Amino acid sequence: MSDAIIELDELRRTFIVRARTGGLRRVAREVHAVDGISARIDAGEAVGYIGANGAGKSTTIKMLTGILVPSGGRVRTCGYEPVPQRRTLAREIGVVFGQRSQLWWDLPLRESFDILAAIHRLPAARARPRIEQLIEGLELQAFLSTPVRQLSLGERMRGEVAAALVHRPRLLILDEPTIGLDMISKERLRQFLITERAEEGTTLLLTTHDMSDIERLCERVLVVDHGKLAYDGTLRGLSRRVALQRVLVVDLAEPQPGLEVPSAVNVGTELNGARQSFSFAPDQTTAAMVLAEVSAVAEVRDLTLTEPAIEDIVRTLYHQSIES
Repeated sequence: MSDAIIELDELRRTFIVRARTGGLRRVAREVHAVDGISARIDAGEAVGYIGANGAGKSTTIKMLTGILVPSGGRVRTCGYEPVPQRRTLAREIGVVFGQRSQLWWDLPLRESFDILAAIHRLPAARARPRIEQLIEGLELQAFLSTPVRQLSLGERMRGEVAAALVHRPRLLILDEPTIGLDMISKERLRQFLITERAEEGTTLLLTTHDMSDIERLCERVLVVDHGKLAYDGTLRGLSRRVALQRVLVVDLAEPQPGLEVPSAVNVGTELNGARQSFSFAPDQTTAAMVLAEVSAVAEVRDLTLTEPAIEDIVRTLYHQSIES
């Protein structure tokens, strides 16, 4: 079997949308949700799949997992054709959708793991140590007896990731796994995924609007725009291409005139100088370095870090493609 976990060759998916044009008449039009995407993801890779809302990400995932039939082109996941071999493929993949649950809503969290192990026909000798490993790695002990409906969003998402990994899938697909999570929950989940990949060799495909997820977890980025692949490469390469900027906003103990630091540009002063914003390129410096430079000349009481919006990245790539 090929080392490729995902193979897309001119993959397409078209929907027919009917809308009223005035009066009672409906006019049908084609919407190309996925429009000729070709890509290959090899075993063990961690790939971010990003784009604005409606760009075609979720449609691609549904074709990868056998939920949707392609309108054209070819797709293979873990060496299988997703639709005709969907049952076999289910043993090889784990999927987490941020807004949908695979857990049993009224049962204690622990029972969902036991049921999923039975569905995957895992012998108890294999299932029990794996479930315990996931419980420890994701720190689920405190709420294993809690019904899923009573879990916080952060607790439930950790449970969802554990559920997707019970059967040790070769491919883990995460769709907005950190949406709505606080910073501590996000970092806990990211650190677990890094460890899981290192120990199990799991291939990761991640869709998210949080660039910090991409930066921490992925070595490669695919950017999709209006159903077409706009970029395939490293995050650093994407940063250079679209001049990605992050902004560090600091609240100072005392108001100051506009501060200047070597590795960032002061892009805004508010509250008579008590709040100042510094823009910097992450491939040239770090937020920690910028903060150290600001702290050397003024006392910092609080700070926030603003990531570039996915929509801004896609918009920049789109304008660059038009200009070229």
